[in-house]
Order: sequence, then structure tokens, then C-alpha cells
Amino acid sequence: MAGTYDIEAFQGDTFTLPIVWRDENKDLVDLTGYTARMQLRQTVDATDFTLELTTENGGSTLGGTAGTIDLTVSAEDMAAIEAGSYKYDLEMVVGESVTKLLRGKFKVIAEVTR
Repeated sequence: MAGTYDIEAFQGDTFTLPIVWRDENKDLVDLTGYTARMQLRQTVDATDFTLELTTENGGSTLGGTAGTIDLTVSAEDMAAIEAGSYKYDLEMVVGESVTKLLRGKFKVIAEVTR
């Protein structure tokens, strides 16, 4: 079952979110062979995404046996996102298996200093 985690990020700042994935026994999950994908949308039903972070595009970096997932958005990309509230989820993929790890709100707070 996916965990719920609401995120606040500042428009124009570099955004980073380190995550450690542990199983039900609190053991680190070996992410060797996994990929990660996360999309940010204005609503769950929106056809277009506002932001996509994947292992392929460098938005997420996996730490193998350390069980770490590092999400990163550049300051330039964060500046391009309109302030407001969005929805996101983070999925981990290995082979044909997909696990929704996190979901929640992603609030972008307007930048004052530009």
C-alpha cells in the first residue's frame, strides 16, 4: 500500500527529496534493477503532466542496496512550474512489477525573489 506524503517546494529553488525504502520488516529494499517514475499533475484526471521525474531523465537516482531514492528538480525547472497545488505519485518498477511507493499533494509556493 502506498504511503501518503505531502510535499512543499519553492518555485525557483532546487528541489531535492531523499527517500529510503524499507520493507515491512524495516529492512532496506535492494533497488538493483529497479527504475523509478513520478508525475506531477494539476488533478489526478489531468491528461497532461506538469513535471515528470524518472531514472531515465535524471530526476530520480536509485542507490541500489542502500535502498535510497533521490528525487531532484533543477531551480530552472522549478521556476517554470506555476505556483499552486498538484497531485503526484511515485512508482517503482522492476521487470513487469509496479509498486506505488508514495502519493500525495505537491504544493509549489510562489517565488518572491527572482
